[in-house]
Amino acid sequence: MSRLETIELVYLLCSICFIAALKALSSPRWARHGNLVGVAGMVVAVGATFALPGLHRIWLVVVGIAVGAVVAVPAARAVKMTAIPQMVAAFNGVGGGAAALVSLAEIHRSSGEAGFGTAAAVLFSVLIGGVSLTGSAVTFAKLQELMTSRPVVLPQQRLFNAGLGVAALALVVWGLADRGVAAAVLLLVVALVFGVLFVLPVGGADVPVVISLLNAFTGLAVAASGAVLRMTLLIVAGTLVGASGTLLTQMMSRAMGRPLANILFGAITAKPLPDDAAADATGRTVRTGTVDDVAVQLAYARRVVIVPGYGLAVAQAQHAARELADLLEQRGVEVVYGIHPVAGRMPGHMNVLLAEANVPYEQLREMDEVNGQMPQTDVVLVVGANDVVNPAARDQPSAPIFGMPIIDADRAGAVVFMKRSMRPGFAGIDNALLYDARTTMLFGDAKDTLTGLVAAVKAA
Repeated sequence: MSRLETIELVYLLCSICFIAALKALSSPRWARHGNLVGVAGMVVAVGATFALPGLHRIWLVVVGIAVGAVVAVPAARAVKMTAIPQMVAAFNGVGGGAAALVSLAEIHRSSGEAGFGTAAAVLFSVLIGGVSLTGSAVTFAKLQELMTSRPVVLPQQRLFNAGLGVAALALVVWGLADRGVAAAVLLLVVALVFGVLFVLPVGGADVPVVISLLNAFTGLAVAASGAVLRMTLLIVAGTLVGASGTLLTQMMSRAMGRPLANILFGAITAKPLPDDAAADATGRTVRTGTVDDVAVQLAYARRVVIVPGYGLAVAQAQHAARELADLLEQRGVEVVYGIHPVAGRMPGHMNVLLAEANVPYEQLREMDEVNGQMPQTDVVLVVGANDVVNPAARDQPSAPIFGMPIIDADRAGAVVFMKRSMRPGFAGIDNALLYDARTTMLFGDAKDTLTGLVAAVKAA
């Protein structure tokens, strides 16, 4: 067996590691092991690449790996759990940009002698990778609150988007005919501009869906660059990422009860809202309570559902939530966690947080299961969530989240809503549940409030 054949066999084994890792990541119980399997496969794959015949300027590869490690390792260790979505967006964009640059370098090296298939793969990688790069940058800015999370629609954006589409098509035709670098570079510029315009009109509550879609874009760009380089491993890895990202995007769209086109382009095609859609909460009052009052309510309930949200992540209150749940269970209260598919700012955000606090997997309940038992629930404890329990998604056609399935907290016997303030959720709209007569508001930091509830329940 030749050296090249041996390396290809190693690549095949690494591909199997990636598939096994994806399978394991579908279960919280095996997710950590799956991640380690995927990392091991990638380390072996990178090491095998150094053994490829004809590899030049190895020192540049080593320098690139060193620079990447210096940036990535401290960033990954220092980032807070609440900032994981931003980090995912940033790293995803870097991957798409890298795939586009690799393809550009290959078309430049071919000096117009590239075959039709190679030219097509280059143009596809450049187009999709460029969109992923700047699109991910905008999602990062929205999540990091460097810009507004509300939809931003430029004047005549539909016309501008159409013009960019025509320009991209013309550049693809030119690139396939000329097979030179000029068309590819211009196509990259168009893709970079379109990536910004693609994400700007997406509202904050829909950003997790866009992150998933852009992740799929990066995977497809990597697969195309693998075709350009004739590297099977990149094709397999990129296709896995592209396929899984596409499936996740579809699943999240279904979980939100809205077509993907509506999520991506709804703000561009939307008609002006009627006057009553802009009505605010003026004149309405909320009922506030004390930690002691709520502690008695929880301690003597039969069934409690905890609905975690982004506020739980910000306060790092998952351990306090687990302590409260354990204490209530000792008193004979049935406690479960209602997990909405898009709670937080990335898929599985709440699952990861609660797993970090060693919450038993059997206590994590999907939205449909929780909703089916909501009329028999005495108290729903909403910890830092907002949009995922907002009845406007069910009852108000003019709301931007209308049609999104929610956790029906308003159908329980009582609701305890923990928030820092009356500010709207990430979707930027008011929540009528806050003013419901059955709702008690507990204002303050979620961790401090939950810690106070633990002490009060012990004394109840």
